[in-house]
Amino acid sequence: MTPISNFFDADAAALLERRMAERPRHGDQPRWQAALDALPTLEQGWRFDNGVLRAGAEATEFEALTETLRAFIPWRKGPLNLGGIAIDTEWRSDWKWQRVAAHVALAGKRVLDIGAGNGYFGWKMLAAGARVVIGCDPTALFAAQFRVIEHFAGVEPHILLPLPFEDLPVCADFDQVFSMGVLYHRREPLEHLARIRSHLVPDGELLLETLIIPGTADDELDPGVRYANMRNVYRLPTEPRLHRWLVEAGYTGIETMDITATTTQEQRSTDWMPFHSLARALTPDGSHTVEGHPPPLRAVVRARVDPNASGASLDA
Repeated sequence: MTPISNFFDADAAALLERRMAERPRHGDQPRWQAALDALPTLEQGWRFDNGVLRAGAEATEFEALTETLRAFIPWRKGPLNLGGIAIDTEWRSDWKWQRVAAHVALAGKRVLDIGAGNGYFGWKMLAAGARVVIGCDPTALFAAQFRVIEHFAGVEPHILLPLPFEDLPVCADFDQVFSMGVLYHRREPLEHLARIRSHLVPDGELLLETLIIPGTADDELDPGVRYANMRNVYRLPTEPRLHRWLVEAGYTGIETMDITATTTQEQRSTDWMPFHSLARALTPDGSHTVEGHPPPLRAVVRARVDPNASGASLDA
């Protein structure tokens, strides 16, 4: 793993190291570490081929490498090809990136990717010219998967911090922040949006991708215990309410770039993610979630820091 000090000043790096050391160790960590140690040494390198992140030269022991990579199931973001092994991930994340990529200019920028998963989008950001990509995600498995990908791809100006976004020290030094698939997991969406603003340079930009509900009224759905079989889904706004949240959090130039329904072709069970996926979360005709809510609809919204707005306040 690339040293954190390569990406942050000494005080911030020390704080991050301490917060990572304080996090509880996952019970599967020894198994994942054994699998990481078993990865073959191959010529490193990476590229994208029709949305597939291809990393590393082709291995000679396909069956052994396949078994090693299966130790990191479920693989959710991709598609990937590591050492010549195709990993058909749950999400066709390349489809989401196609909806996002036309609306950001990343050349030379310092980028923060919140809820980065295994870092797939971070490699897309590097390919688009980003100078530095820092991802954060508290899920220990995703951090282990990132290390697998890095093993084949090689070290780049790309790091994944195994921490929640809220553990990052506030420092307004990112040109671009991505928050994709995160906002609806926050009880207080304005706090999340305001915290993002505190990490952006004065002319910085947020690219937000999140679930919304249909409608032209200033409204929201609070789904209760579950939404599409997901726990911890709190507030799903209409597009007008989402725009209002952004204004209240201190953003301007707010534009909806895309609204797309999630399909069972984009999110599905595979051999590399063999658990329940979207098809099991919808009614047979796809008209509602199994809880009776509108089915997943995702918006891509772009916004800039408003230099004249105080925005929502942060508690920490």
